[in-house]
Amino acid sequence: MCTVVLLRRPDHPWPLLLAANRDEMIDRPWLPPARHWDDREGVTAGLDQLAGGTWLGVNDRAMVAAVLNRPDTLGPSADKRSRGELPLEALDHESAEAAVEALQFLDPGAYRPFNMVVADSGAAFWLAAREGENRIHVAPIPEGLSMITAHDLNDTEGSARMRHHLPRFEAADTPDLESGDWAAWQTCMTSRESGPESAMCVDTDWGFATRSSSLIALPRPQNPPRLPVWRFCHGAPHTGRWTDIEF
Repeated sequence: MCTVVLLRRPDHPWPLLLAANRDEMIDRPWLPPARHWDDREGVTAGLDQLAGGTWLGVNDRAMVAAVLNRPDTLGPSADKRSRGELPLEALDHESAEAAVEALQFLDPGAYRPFNMVVADSGAAFWLAAREGENRIHVAPIPEGLSMITAHDLNDTEGSARMRHHLPRFEAADTPDLESGDWAAWQTCMTSRESGPESAMCVDTDWGFATRSSSLIALPRPQNPPRLPVWRFCHGAPHTGRWTDIEF
């Protein structure tokens, strides 16, 4: 179960802040975010070396896309396409709205169930391919703070992780991009309280754990343009090494 937290504030110089923990089997090989695809020169994303896709990426038009599993759908299926293709397809587009316009017409049955976040500085969307539904659900992500896990957007009733940690993010100091201070959010991402269903940072005895963490900020369009910010932790955020990803 991965986690994505978003703060939308359209009138701010940094209209979108995103925090994400990736939870995965520890034996699934991967590489940290970089320009891994020759046919997608404008995409910076982590590489899943098993299936060739990604869980989280940013393009040169300052758009971000992430994919998460729905409940009880960990791992690939031989008769389904890889969900890691979806963020890459989204990042081929010029804007979040254009990406969602295209992705909403995909066949959800071609993939195992998923949640997606697609956002830029002006708009943000949650997409879901839910078990038993024959079309992809699309909803705008509202202004303010939102969280998504394997469950629906802001579903604090269904998700113990959201119920426990969304109030913690609401109470935390907002990151200050001008000084580079992400400390409060970074602390929230490291929490290992309670079990794997509610802890932000997971470490189980069956080979499943939090493998990386990301803190991303998208700038408001301006001239000259500012680059996005991506702080990346290679490993669990309480023990791993944090670096700045270059675009």
